[in-house]
Amino acid sequence: MPLVSVVMPVHNSAATLGASVRSVLAQTHADVELLVTDDASTDGSMDLLQELARADERVLPQAAPEQGGAARARNLAMARARGEYVALLDSDDMWLPEKLERQLAFAAGGDAPLTFTSYFKVDGDHVGEAADFVPNGRVVEARERVTYRDMLVQDHIGALTAMYDRKVLGTRLMPDMPKRQDYALWLSIMRDGHPARGLREPLAVYRSGRAGSLSSNKLALVEHNWALYRRHERLSLVRSTMALAGATLHSVRKARI
Repeated sequence: MPLVSVVMPVHNSAATLGASVRSVLAQTHADVELLVTDDASTDGSMDLLQELARADERVLPQAAPEQGGAARARNLAMARARGEYVALLDSDDMWLPEKLERQLAFAAGGDAPLTFTSYFKVDGDHVGEAADFVPNGRVVEARERVTYRDMLVQDHIGALTAMYDRKVLGTRLMPDMPKRQDYALWLSIMRDGHPARGLREPLAVYRSGRAGSLSSNKLALVEHNWALYRRHERLSLVRSTMALAGATLHSVRKARI
């Protein structure tokens, strides 16, 4: 059974953190290490993490030396990874119990070192555990295969479902960007010639419309997408404009689910 390194950044997430952590520990594929970086929380998140770590040795919390944002927190966790695979989950989202088992089998049967799945959406005030989740029909469907060119038009990968193969890619860190750092990572992997494959089965639960969420303000993402296309990907003005139009349309469509 391959070890999966699960990367989770935390900043003032005490209200949802427990359910997120438990959704990892309850996976039917139990060979996991949960690498959590607390990014200078002030709401007791680190105390809760330490309590969870005492109860299960697979929980491995670390305090960031200073508040640095999601990219730095994720990179600190990824730098500690020992697993064959690295998977991402934020501290306000959840995985359904068979997520890793199903995705590992899917990854083993294909040629793409980066995989992702469909996922459910719920409102930001959703309460409950992943094991008790009742499918609600609000599903963001995964595309079966995605290339670099596809991703320039829109980000097809939900970060809470993404998993990459360290045996093929090594440890891939995120660019130090205030937002869209996960999108930039997928683009960098695909720019190197690696496609991504999507499992069309919803295996995670995403809280939408959360106050303070990195993606809660869709209009604010326009600026960050533009910076990604122009500065990180170095696209021309025309290609950046086309990519931004596609990304904006995709964001509006997802918001309606």
